[in-house]
Amino acid sequence: MNTRSLGRELERWYKKTCVPDFIDLDPVQFPHRYSKHEDIEIAAFLAATIAWGRRDLILRSAEKMFSLMGKSPYDYVMSGGYKNLKNNNIHRTFFENDLKYFCSGFKHIYTKYGNIENLFISMMNDCIWKGFYVFREEMAAANKWQYSRHIANPGTDNENGSACKKLNLTLRWLVRKGPVDLGLWKSLNPQALYIPLDVHVARTARKLCLLERKSNDKRAVIELTNKLRQFDDSDPVKYDFALFGMGAIGEG
Repeated sequence: MNTRSLGRELERWYKKTCVPDFIDLDPVQFPHRYSKHEDIEIAAFLAATIAWGRRDLILRSAEKMFSLMGKSPYDYVMSGGYKNLKNNNIHRTFFENDLKYFCSGFKHIYTKYGNIENLFISMMNDCIWKGFYVFREEMAAANKWQYSRHIANPGTDNENGSACKKLNLTLRWLVRKGPVDLGLWKSLNPQALYIPLDVHVARTARKLCLLERKSNDKRAVIELTNKLRQFDDSDPVKYDFALFGMGAIGEG
């Protein structure tokens, strides 16, 4: 498939997959449930953090997690309600102690920056990866410098590090504006985002010759996103929907 034909196919699958009906079948539905800026931020980070495995189980686990937090995740965080958590399982390797870790980190960030968006704004002269690095560091600082296995390490240079799939997914939700994504963070540009790379998206990208690197790491994310920029430089990660749709239906 030549570049022009591939571009048309990606665009077709994007329009086919990125529709309002997608929301009810995806963990993005959880941040959509809130109207307050801080509630949406927290819900997005937490829902994306447990977004691995079977989608029906992810949704069930997320329902369990947000039911613990009451009507307002932000109020729950800032009031210290999480301190009463035990350590029951929430989703696979994510337990109540992990939720407590995140809540403690969120409270620290809201106290220091006002909201999570402001943390990333402070990194705008660098890049999204620097934002991930600082986010991870601030979360650790709030938890006696313990690092969570549920927050990937983006590394400190331009190539070496994790793909940060969950963090990139969170930012896709919060920055992009569309039928599915929320467009909450107005200060960041979709052009700066990177593809949330999971095994299914990577497999489809390799079948389409959009990704040559074998490892699903930071370098692969940068390679794939740069390839997708040739089809839409202003919003390359919109093709996350296309690659997901093509892979889910077994085409591409």
